[in-house]
Amino acid sequence: MAWLGTPAHHRWLESETDRLWAFARASRAPHGGFTRLDDVGRPLPGPRELWITCRMTHVFALAHLAGRPGSGGLVDHGLAALSGTFHDDEHGGWFAEVDGDGTPRDASKAAYPHAFVVLAAASATAAGRPGARALLDEALTVQEQRFWDDAAGMVVEEWDRTFTDLDPYRGVNANMHTVEAYLAAADVTGDRRWLDRALRVVERVVHGLARGNGWRIPEHLGAGWTPDLGYNADVPAHPFRPYGATIGHGFEWARLTLHGRAALAARGGDPPAWLLQDATALFDASVRDGWAVDGAPGFVYTVDWQGRPVVRERMHWVAAEAVAAAAALHAATGDPRYDDLYTQWWEYVGEHVLDREGGSWWHELGPDNRVSRTVWVGKADVYHAVQATLVPRLPLAPALAPALAAGLLG
Repeated sequence: MAWLGTPAHHRWLESETDRLWAFARASRAPHGGFTRLDDVGRPLPGPRELWITCRMTHVFALAHLAGRPGSGGLVDHGLAALSGTFHDDEHGGWFAEVDGDGTPRDASKAAYPHAFVVLAAASATAAGRPGARALLDEALTVQEQRFWDDAAGMVVEEWDRTFTDLDPYRGVNANMHTVEAYLAAADVTGDRRWLDRALRVVERVVHGLARGNGWRIPEHLGAGWTPDLGYNADVPAHPFRPYGATIGHGFEWARLTLHGRAALAARGGDPPAWLLQDATALFDASVRDGWAVDGAPGFVYTVDWQGRPVVRERMHWVAAEAVAAAAALHAATGDPRYDDLYTQWWEYVGEHVLDREGGSWWHELGPDNRVSRTVWVGKADVYHAVQATLVPRLPLAPALAPALAAGLLG
């Protein structure tokens, strides 16, 4: 049985979105921004992190756009932290982490969280929240002046606080989330430049790096943009820079490629054939390498360059990106195969990943599909899970928040 076109399944998706939004409300930090949550939705101790605050601001902007009362104030709470506590008034940009009293704990300026500043500000702008457009304009200026490398068609990774010293590492993960942010910024601002840049990143990573490496994306590059295939071989389960190919990123890049394709077509462009071809190939490789490859259901976290599992834990965000990518490919092609996989994977999520007692989704399961905590403790945020419940109910373009603002939710 296929689910994508059934009203009953869409009603379940809506109820799951609401369940996730309700769980996430407790992440509001009294002194500004948002914090990680534990297994039952209590704030975890530790610094406030820029990427968490941005992702939750984005998520609550989606809730406000979907008409969920009380969400607008949470968006404003996030915007206040991004304009205040996290903002570096002296050197520009945003601190990666701040302590409870607002003192910067990590003052580095990295592309990954800065991409989420753009996404949060774009979604809040689509939601009509005060101050959001000014924040978005500033975030895009920082992108233009500090992170975008026009010769490479990619963003650089990390600066020191003063934007003086640039780390030689170049990361594909940060570029992936930059694509998502630029697509949203293009829709909200109407500036075609951000779509064009998003597609340039997609072309280099998907049509170049992934295609040239058997559809296993080299995640880690050196200063000359050369892949380092041995990077973090001694720390294979790193939460942000794991060794080898990351299965979830294959699905995520496939989906973002389709969003870029749809955005180009919506603006009257003629998308090149490789966008759909490469998204399909990347999706298929992720299924081949990742799904139930060790005899148990679920997606392994990473594989080596021959496709052999390295880290076999099952991360919730990988399953979320898999169902979202399947929905996106079905929207792009109408092929029932993607509906079948979508249904199969939601069944897995429903049986193993959803925590119906504590709330939200278990963030990590072991190879036996029991709760595990080797990489993640608690339930950091609901960004991936919420988007997995929205992508199947929205068109591929515009981006999620502008689509909700336009009343396109199915």
